[in-house]
Amino acid sequence: MTLTLTSTAFADGTDIPRKHTCQGDDVSPPLAWSGIPDGTQSLVLIVDDPDAPDPAKPQRVWVHWVLYNLPPDSSGLAEAVTADALPEGAENGLNDWDRTGYGGPCPPIGRHRYFHKLYALDVRLDGLSSPRKADVEAAMRGHVLAEAVLMGTYIKA
Repeated sequence: MTLTLTSTAFADGTDIPRKHTCQGDDVSPPLAWSGIPDGTQSLVLIVDDPDAPDPAKPQRVWVHWVLYNLPPDSSGLAEAVTADALPEGAENGLNDWDRTGYGGPCPPIGRHRYFHKLYALDVRLDGLSSPRKADVEAAMRGHVLAEAVLMGTYIKA
């Protein structure tokens, strides 16, 4: 079985609806996953934009959402999920706005790509305190059993 990540809000490679961006309600899209490999102890979700600030001359990867220690028996996240509605045990990391939770697409120029990456790990990531993407990635190094990616795009109207 292959780890898969999908959304009812957008298909892979298509436009992310305005509702999930800074020009809309800025709420997280619904996400669903399946194919969790045997031995998975936790899941990590990272949403980032490698096209910042300008897709023609990207200078950095902008991090929109970091979740870790999602339970392996979870199957997704509801639309507009809040911290208190996350599956039990799930923890928030810091995004590049220096806050926890989802921050939707808000590209300053051009059409950007937003990668929703789900990782199945053979460990829980304990001992992290307000981690950023790099901290989570360092902690999960050598523990990734599978990865799934869902990419959506957005350009400001």
